[in-house]
Amino acid sequence: MDPAEFCVATLATWRLAHLLHAEDGPWRAVARLRQARAVRQFGVLDCFLCVSVWTALPAALLISTRRRQFLVLWPALSAAAIFLERAAFPATFVDMPEYSEDKETAHVLRPE
Repeated sequence: MDPAEFCVATLATWRLAHLLHAEDGPWRAVARLRQARAVRQFGVLDCFLCVSVWTALPAALLISTRRRQFLVLWPALSAAAIFLERAAFPATFVDMPEYSEDKETAHVLRPE
């Protein structure tokens, strides 16, 4: 696989995932798709991380030549698209809250 193919597939994966997740599309077609009852029920297009996994699938199928290469390329394209989204729109990703354990309930899960 050529590195240029990987870069183009990464950009295509990010572009399609961003369109499905955050944009209205031409004539608000994508916005209507996101508002459809079946899509809202499962929240398929609400999470960019999830959308990037499924948009990376056809890109990986198109540029991979072997099964092993496909199995590595699919998550790699998704991760690269997520990296681009986080670099381009850092405010849309909220940091995970700090975990703190309450001392009063610490004994519940641990034997003394």
